Amino acid sequence: MLSGIFFGGAALRMIHTPDEIFSDSKLYLDIYVLGLPFVFFYNIATGIFSALGDSKTPFCFLAASSTSNIAVDILFVKVFDMGVAGVAWATFICQGISCILAVAAVIKRLRGIPSEGKPEIFSADVLKRIVSIAVPTILQQSFISVGNIMIQSVINSFGTYVMAGYSAAVKLNNLVITSFTTIGNGISNFAAQNLGAKKYGRLSEGFRAGIKIVWCICVPFCLLYFFFGQSLLLLFMQKTSVEAIAVGEQFLRILSPFYFIVSAKLVADGILRGISAMRRFMFSTFTDLILRVALAFLFSAWTRSPLGIWCAWPIGWIAAMLCSVIFYRIECKKLVGEENIQTI
Repeated sequence: MLSGIFFGGAALRMIHTPDEIFSDSKLYLDIYVLGLPFVFFYNIATGIFSALGDSKTPFCFLAASSTSNIAVDILFVKVFDMGVAGVAWATFICQGISCILAVAAVIKRLRGIPSEGKPEIFSADVLKRIVSIAVPTILQQSFISVGNIMIQSVINSFGTYVMAGYSAAVKLNNLVITSFTTIGNGISNFAAQNLGAKKYGRLSEGFRAGIKIVWCICVPFCLLYFFFGQSLLLLFMQKTSVEAIAVGEQFLRILSPFYFIVSAKLVADGILRGISAMRRFMFSTFTDLILRVALAFLFSAWTRSPLGIWCAWPIGWIAAMLCSVIFYRIECKKLVGEENIQTI
């Protein structure tokens, strides 16, 4: 948060933010980073719920937060005419409310769990076990963010109308990806629980169930984004232009058919994280990231249009999906083999 407050302007300059929108970008960033503590405690609370085997509660919190964010975005931008500040404050408010509710709910749930004596204030062993999983995930998310910033710098070089179209379209895209990620997190907890119970055969059942769920989500979103993308984009654009809408619509039409691919990757990633196959998980993630960033630079220079950037996304998704699914099958065969040996 402090880095964003003090060095946000410098970061925006590094990614070639145009002068005409620099002040609005800085305003949005200044407001958004204030809400990062909310994100931190919200994720802790939902992580505890998931670990307790309750995937419904964090899903409800996430669904309520995401949909309310969209609704407040529209209210602040369309009704109150607050512009960029409205979008930022909408995110801040929704994150804050969802954080408070999630933390209050998890405290209430934990108080109802019987325990012997007073719980430890600090445990080095628990910290070590958390860090072994958390650090690779932190590195993964950090590199993804850096990669997205690099892609954003390429997008910025095409001017404000491309930035406006992409900004609106990526909100719709993130709504879908967030849903897939949430399901992947649930599958990760499912895998971890079955790993602890040594019921390795259930991992493939969880994978198949996860695929069915995410693909059921893919169908309506693909149809909506492919055929009605223009109408949806208008909800997030205060000053509309034909060029910006065309850019956003092109982005959605290229990416939406490949939601089936990226969703399968995220389900397989959930299994890999749950069984602590973190090296394989990170390899798959970095394959996607490196390909998307490298190809975005290459294709955009070749086509001299943002079309090249959008085309880099599916290629990265396909390559990473193949890696994740192959790694998932290898790890599951190992575990099932061990289970059979122990049974014998």
